[in-house]
Amino acid sequence: MNEKEQIKKYTAVRKLTENKFLNLYEMDALTNSGIPFSYYFASRNKQCDLPLVTGQLCANGIVIYPVWKEDADRLVMLRQYRYPLNDWIYELPAGLIEKGETPSQAAVREMKEETGLFFEPYEGGNPGFRRPSYLGAGMTDETSVSVFGYASGEISGKFLEDTESISVVLVDKKEALRILNEEKMSLRASLLLMAFLRMEKEEPFAFLNISSGKGMDNKND
Repeated sequence: MNEKEQIKKYTAVRKLTENKFLNLYEMDALTNSGIPFSYYFASRNKQCDLPLVTGQLCANGIVIYPVWKEDADRLVMLRQYRYPLNDWIYELPAGLIEKGETPSQAAVREMKEETGLFFEPYEGGNPGFRRPSYLGAGMTDETSVSVFGYASGEISGKFLEDTESISVVLVDKKEALRILNEEKMSLRASLLLMAFLRMEKEEPFAFLNISSGKGMDNKND
């Protein structure tokens, strides 16, 4: 990291709302030339735990990549109503990590709550693919962890909250490609669907096995 990247470009930050899951913050920010301006962002963290305060990368939530155990050529997806859009979009199962949970434990719980299905996390592969990543750093410090595994059981909506409107769909590669071309969807789902389209049924998580310096050769050379 160079010296410019280490500069603290704000003087204060204030919490503007008091909500359970998400809050708005105002930052007294500074331009590169030191001119003050107001910057607003949303966070799921307490003020003392904001990444801009701690400098730490923590996991707020998870997105699940659930291969159907009975047929690895299919993936469990959701068609979900989202209030900010007043519309339905295609997503993968996801949710917040509760206090004391690991990402894998959160994935098992969220899969049951959103779909009624059981979930078996796959723990192999490069751990770098399970690091928290920022979802939209221009407006929020929220992070998400990808959890991979197998889904099985009977689809049910009996565990949904009254605010949740979700349809569960089993998607094969043909349908995945149609969704990517025609439907509204979350960015996390679209990126993971691209991996699904390249997946081999016999080794559905082989794409996670890339290690540093291996499997990266250009086959056209």
